[in-house]
Amino acid sequence: MGAEHAAIYADMPDVKVAGVCARDLERARSVADVCGARAFVDAHELIQWDAIDAVDVCLPSAIHCRYVMSSLSHAKHVFCETPMALRLDEAKQMRHAARHANRLLQVGLLMRSAAPYDHIKSVVASGRHGRLLSLLCYRLGSYLRQDAPDQKFHYSDPSTELMTFDFDFANWLLGSPVRLFATSTRLAGGGPGEISAILSYNDNQQATIIGSGLMPDGYPFSVGFRALFERGLFELHNVFRNGPPQTRFTVADDAGGSRDVEVHGRSPYRVELQRFVDCIRGQGDPELLDAERAIEALRMSVATQRSIEELRAIEFVEVS
Repeated sequence: MGAEHAAIYADMPDVKVAGVCARDLERARSVADVCGARAFVDAHELIQWDAIDAVDVCLPSAIHCRYVMSSLSHAKHVFCETPMALRLDEAKQMRHAARHANRLLQVGLLMRSAAPYDHIKSVVASGRHGRLLSLLCYRLGSYLRQDAPDQKFHYSDPSTELMTFDFDFANWLLGSPVRLFATSTRLAGGGPGEISAILSYNDNQQATIIGSGLMPDGYPFSVGFRALFERGLFELHNVFRNGPPQTRFTVADDAGGSRDVEVHGRSPYRVELQRFVDCIRGQGDPELLDAERAIEALRMSVATQRSIEELRAIEFVEVS
């Protein structure tokens, strides 16, 4: 993802990738050479460099806080990948540091920049298909299997690494839930392997979020949603096989049958990073990808973990 982000920045007018950092110098050079940047193996040396205005953190989630805090303490604007952190206290520390430093902290809440998801947001706002009744989102991979080609040792459990994206999508469409109940399968070591979380709302709406790291090795990483309105059903299916996803986005309504929905948009990575740059320049609204939105999504992930461990529904009375 760091290489992807660097290439996008390098393609933007009036943006220069000054430095690229990785644990291995040759790996850093392989990306830096493409961008005309310097290669680093010491992240703090890069962060402290006066030539840097902003830092993009694409490190494993468990160490986001360390490098985001360091960047903010050196008066850099920061873009941080999702999940923002694995613990709420760390996420709140990062938010506080950004406010104290008067610097921008944006988080890669990617679904807000993806055209089909943005389309559903516009459908909800317009009311043209009536009220949104229920939402089902899924994110299915095999990264927790020991012999899987996409195994990632540095990933945390599905509640954060996978489901946080879809919790944010549900929050964007429906607001805060009043109740969450989650169940999971268990890995041999005791951790969750596949999780289902049901979110309930005051006006009889609901959302179901599913995240799995246990799919068979031959099953491609798949992401999608089903959004049921009073007068229509939208379905998205994305299948990833060594490149851009194979996508099917359809709607079924009283007009009859199921038909494709045509949406056009750039890569969501390019959209979110362009927004970050525009916000630094004072030309964009930072609210969409603000750290507060990421904290709200992380709160759902943490509640999912609690629900699984405590075998009960988690009630949301007050959000702070």
